[in-house]
Amino acid sequence: TGGVACGKTTVAEMLRRRGAHIVYADEIAHQLLAPGQPVYKEVVKAFGAGVLQPDGQVDRARLADAAFGRGRVQELNQIIHPPVIARQEEWMTQVGKQDAHAIAVVEAALILEAGVGPRFDRLVVVTCKPEQKAVRYAARHKISEEAARAEVARRSAAQIPDAEKAAAAHFLIDNSGSREETERQVEGLFAELQKLARAS
Repeated sequence: TGGVACGKTTVAEMLRRRGAHIVYADEIAHQLLAPGQPVYKEVVKAFGAGVLQPDGQVDRARLADAAFGRGRVQELNQIIHPPVIARQEEWMTQVGKQDAHAIAVVEAALILEAGVGPRFDRLVVVTCKPEQKAVRYAARHKISEEAARAEVARRSAAQIPDAEKAAAAHFLIDNSGSREETERQVEGLFAELQKLARAS
């Protein structure tokens, strides 16, 4: 986990390349928001048809506006978090059945905010410098840095501060340097996770 645009997905991908099993909370949420799914119905009931595209798919940008812009983030999280967490647990159980010594990693922005930190054996927090977030967010979403700065601030306001997340971490990855520096840290992290997995 980690703050907005800190590089959680980058670190998860580095772990996947080394042999870890990865699931992305965002992808699970995306599946649960597909038309016809119970979560989709609840979201539309709560936030209205204005969050939908003409084809009936949830427009995630509009949903974010409806939640963040109107102080309804908690309400959205209460609809989405429980089924996402249940799906993650099912996935981890499956991975464990296939290989008792597997390393199963959940990449999610709101692990601590959802109060599920204690469900995991270890918590890895990815950090970067505050000014890097807007630059990375702008590049990822192809928007101006000014717009990215506003969006990062808006999303960060709904999250636990980075320093607090870092304090809760068993492992900290500082992603503010070069890719090579991050790779070196992930190499050390993966070696530690392998030791823990073999001991379990």
